[in-house]
Amino acid sequence: MSFSSLVQDLSIRDSNNSGNAAARRPPPGSISTVDDRRSQISRAMSYASTTATSVSISGDISSQLHGGYFHPLARTWQAERQLTKSMLIYPLFITDGDDDMILVPSLPGQHQLSVSRLTSFLEPLVHKGLRSVILFGVPMKAGTKDALGTAADDPEGPVIQAIRLIRRRFPQLYICTDVCLCEYTSHGHCGILRDDGSLNNQLSVDRISDVAVAYAKAGAHCVAPSDMNDGRIRAIKLKLIEEGIAHKTTLMSYSAKFSGCLYGPFREAAGSAPSFGDRKCYQLPPSGRGLARRAIIRDVGEGADILMVKPAGQYLDIISDAKELAKDLPIAAYQVSGEYSMIYAAAKAGVFDLKAMAFESTESILRAGATIVVSYFTPQFLDWLDN
Repeated sequence: MSFSSLVQDLSIRDSNNSGNAAARRPPPGSISTVDDRRSQISRAMSYASTTATSVSISGDISSQLHGGYFHPLARTWQAERQLTKSMLIYPLFITDGDDDMILVPSLPGQHQLSVSRLTSFLEPLVHKGLRSVILFGVPMKAGTKDALGTAADDPEGPVIQAIRLIRRRFPQLYICTDVCLCEYTSHGHCGILRDDGSLNNQLSVDRISDVAVAYAKAGAHCVAPSDMNDGRIRAIKLKLIEEGIAHKTTLMSYSAKFSGCLYGPFREAAGSAPSFGDRKCYQLPPSGRGLARRAIIRDVGEGADILMVKPAGQYLDIISDAKELAKDLPIAAYQVSGEYSMIYAAAKAGVFDLKAMAFESTESILRAGATIVVSYFTPQFLDWLDN
C-alpha cells in the first residue's frame, strides 16, 4: 500500500466512525484543517512503520541486508577475500632479439620484449608494487626451433637470461617460469612427438622436467609446467629433490588446463600455434569437469605446491572444485589472453567500463576460490588499487 493510500484509508475510517468521534471532537475552529491533515499523515506514517516492522519480524529478521552494504567501505567488507597486489602475476613474453619491444596486435597493451628491455620496462611497475611475473620464452632467430625443443633450456636463451637479470636487478620480484616446449618445437606441440604425430608422454616428461630444473637452477622461484603430460609433476619434484633445490623451488601445476578458443592472442604473442592438428588430446575438454577433478587430485598426490586452473572466467566451477579438493593448497587462475582481449574489445565498443569489468571479472575468480591470479591487467591494477 502506498503512503497516499494509507492517508486515504485512514480518512475513510474516520468518516465511518464519525459518530463516535463527534463526541470527542473539540469545538469548531479550535483545530485547523492543516493540523488535522498533519495528524492524519502522522498516523499514516506510524501505521506504515508498524506494518513494515510486522512484516519483517513475522518473516526472518536476517532477510534485512541493505544495512550491511549501503556504504562503499561496508561493501568491501562483504568480500571473502580482497584483491591485492600480492595476488597478481604478470605474464611477460621474452624474445631472443637484441632490442625488441613489439606490440602484440591481438593482445592490447602487451609486448614481446628482449632481455635488454626488461629493466626499463619493469622499473616503474616494481615501483608501483609489482610482486611477481611469469616468463614465456619467444625464440625468433632462424633455426632455433626443432622437433625436441632443445632451445628451451639454453643457458643463453631468453628465459634463463631473463631470470638472471631479474634476480640481479629486482631481487624482491618473485619469478615464475612457464615450463613447456610449444614455443621451442618446430611443430608447436607441448612435447616430443611419435612418428604418428601423437605425444610421446615418457620422453616429453623427461624433457619437460629437465627444463624445469634448469630454470630453477638459474634462479626461478617457481616452475609452472603447462604441458599437461601425465606424470610431469612427480618427475619434476623428484628431479628438484635430486638436485637439492626442492626446498627453494615452488612447483605450480597447470592442473586443469582446458582446450578451447581463448588462447589465440597468446599463441600470437608466444609464437606457439601448432603447425598441424590441435591439443585436444592432452588438454582437457571444456565439458570434462570429472577429468579436471581427477587431474587436480593427481597433481596434489604428485607434489604440486600450487594448483592452477586455466582459463578462469568460463571455469569458475573448476576453481571452486580445486579449492574443495585441495583445501590446504593455494589456488591460482589464469585469466587468459582471449578473456582479456574480449573484455578490452567490449570496453572499447562502449559495452561497459574497462576498469569496472576488470575488477568484476577478477573478483569473480577470487570468489570462486582462487587466491592467485595471472592477469594481463596487472599494470592497470597496480594503479587502480592505489586509487
